[in-house]
Amino acid sequence: MPRRVVLVPCPFQGHINPMLQLGAILHSRGFSITVAHTQYNSPDPSNHPDFSFLPIPDGLSDGQNFASLLNLVLAANVNCESPLRECLAEKQEQHGDIACIIHDITMYFAEAVANHLKVPSINLVTSNVSTTIAHNAFPSLLEKGHIPLQGSTLHDPVPELHPLRFKDLPISRLGDLEAFFQILVNMYKKKFSSPIIWNTMDCLEQSSLTQRQQQLQVPFFPIGPLHKLAPPSSSSLLEEDSSCITWLDKHSPKSVIYVSWGSLACMDAKDLAEVAWGLANSNQPFLWVVRPGSVRGSQWIEQLPETFMDTVGERCHIVKWAPQKEVLGHRAVGGFWSHCGWNSTLESISEGVPMICRPYSGDQRVNTRYISHVWKVGLELESDELERVEIERAVRRLMVDGEGEEMRQRAMELKEKVDICTSEGGSSNRALKELVEYISSF
Repeated sequence: MPRRVVLVPCPFQGHINPMLQLGAILHSRGFSITVAHTQYNSPDPSNHPDFSFLPIPDGLSDGQNFASLLNLVLAANVNCESPLRECLAEKQEQHGDIACIIHDITMYFAEAVANHLKVPSINLVTSNVSTTIAHNAFPSLLEKGHIPLQGSTLHDPVPELHPLRFKDLPISRLGDLEAFFQILVNMYKKKFSSPIIWNTMDCLEQSSLTQRQQQLQVPFFPIGPLHKLAPPSSSSLLEEDSSCITWLDKHSPKSVIYVSWGSLACMDAKDLAEVAWGLANSNQPFLWVVRPGSVRGSQWIEQLPETFMDTVGERCHIVKWAPQKEVLGHRAVGGFWSHCGWNSTLESISEGVPMICRPYSGDQRVNTRYISHVWKVGLELESDELERVEIERAVRRLMVDGEGEEMRQRAMELKEKVDICTSEGGSSNRALKELVEYISSF
C-alpha cells in the first residue's frame, strides 16, 4: 500500500499552487496524497481526483471580520491545531500509513500536530530563500531602529543584505506590523528544526541557499520550479478564462504584454485609469487581467474611462482571470507586468519572459530587486504613484526598445538554465530524488 503524505497548505492562492504542485509530483512518485486544508479558500477536489481532501474546521468561514489577512493566518494556526490532530489521529489509528506531514511554513501548527502524532514533518517555503534571510535579519533591524521603515533611508542599502535597500525589505502590507512580526516569531522560533523544501533552484539562488544552509543545518531540498516538475493541472481558486489564448493566437511573436497583479493586490479608480491610459498610449497589444473586486468600489471594470475601449479596440483583451502558465508560454507574449509574487516570477523566468515589476507587499519587493538588479530580466516601476506617462514609457522600454531586447535575451538564457536544473541530472531533479528517498525512509 502506498505511503501517505499529508499536505497542509496556507489558504491563499500563491501558497496553495506550489503545495498542490508538490503533491502532484509526489503522487507521480508513488505516494498517496491527503490535503488537509482550511474551509476558508478551500481548493477544488475535482482538479486533483487522485488526492483525498480533508477539510479542517477552522472557525474562519463563519463571517468573522478579520482586520487583515495576517490576523486570519494567526487565527488559523490557533483554530486548526486541535481539529487536525483529532482527524489525523483517527486516520492513523485506522490506516497507520502517514509517512510525514508537509506543511506551509506559515501553517506552523501542523508541526505541533506532527510531533504529537510522532510523525515526521517537513516545511515547504513558498517564497525565495533570500526573503527568509531578510526575515531572519528583522530582530537586529528592529533593535537598531531601522523598522518601521523611515522615509530618508528607504533607498539606502541594508547592511549584510546586499542587494536589498530598506524599501525592498519583505514587510507585509496585508495587515498591521504587530501581526506580521508575531507570525515571523512563530515561524522561526524553532529555528527550522525540520527539513525544508524550497521552490527555488541553484541557478537562481545558489549563494542564498548556501548561506541559509549554514544558518540552519537541516536537510534542504531545492526542487523548484515546482510547476515545471509537476504534471499539468490547475489549482486556481478563480475560474480561468481561456478565451485569451484564442485572442493571443491572432498576434505576432513577442508582441503582447501580459498584465496581471496576482490574487490579492487592489487599486482605486484613479490607478485604474492611469494604468488603462498608460497601456493604451504605449500602442502595444495587451492582455489585462482585472480580478473581480480588485478595483475598490467596483465589481469589475465599470470604472474604466468611458472612451477607453473604443480607443484601444482589438489591441486590448481584458479577462477576470487567466491560465497564466499557458499565457506566459504563448509565442505572442513578449513581456509580463507583474506584482512579482514568487510563483509568477518563476513562471515568467521559466518561459524566458522579461518583466515590468510593481511589487505590492512582502517577498514581492525582494523578488523585484533580484529581477531588476541581479538577474537583470526586468525593470521596476519605482514611483509610489501609478502615472500613465511612466507606464507608457516602461511598456515601450520593455517591448520596443533595445533595452527590452537585451532583457529578453537574458531571460531566455536564464530559461535555459532552469531547463537544465529540472532535467535529468540537474540540481532540482537530483534534490527531488533525494526528497523521495528521504520520505521513503520513514
